[in-house]
Amino acid sequence: MLAWYVSYGSNMHAARLGWYISGGCPPGGKRTYPGCRDRRPPSRSAPVSLPGGIYFAGESGAWTGGMAFYDPHLPGEAAARAYLVTLEQFTDIAAQEMYRPPGDTTELIPATGAAIDAAVANGRATLGPGRYETLICPGSRDGVPMLTFTAPERASAVPCRPPAPIYLGMIARGLRESHGWPAERIATYLAARPGVAGAWPPAAVAALVDKALADG
Repeated sequence: MLAWYVSYGSNMHAARLGWYISGGCPPGGKRTYPGCRDRRPPSRSAPVSLPGGIYFAGESGAWTGGMAFYDPHLPGEAAARAYLVTLEQFTDIAAQEMYRPPGDTTELIPATGAAIDAAVANGRATLGPGRYETLICPGSRDGVPMLTFTAPERASAVPCRPPAPIYLGMIARGLRESHGWPAERIATYLAARPGVAGAWPPAAVAALVDKALADG
């Protein structure tokens, strides 16, 4: 079985997703990933837009600062990137997002398969109570379901928290890489996200985006 894993955060940057697939610790990160059991890269990727928006909340164990979450009830559209992966890879990516070791998640494959079926039928399913354990299916592409993880709460139900500069810069690189946006559009998009708006002055976001894109 294949699925489109849809990222709206740092995994829009293909090199960042590569640490989930191949394992290791990304530069500047605070967490080492075990990687997927199947370490082949995604067979395809495509830029997509999701109805709703992203917000930043909680505390990232990998970067510090707020984490990106998707809320389909927010106004507008969320820029994202879809990667075509196998069910096993999708399960192992999910396990790492949920801080579970992929090698111990054989039981998660049928559970994830059942959750995917439920998400496709109902638009939403739950793998667990924690962050990134709510599965959302915003539609399909080429007959294959698109699936993303988020928190169970809506943006309005939690206090927002600004993300760390390194994390926001990685999202900026992912937006350029996947959507081809110019720096000004990326900065405007990020500066308006809950958790960034009101915490980061627009000029500071623009400077960060310029530096992130220049650094590659």
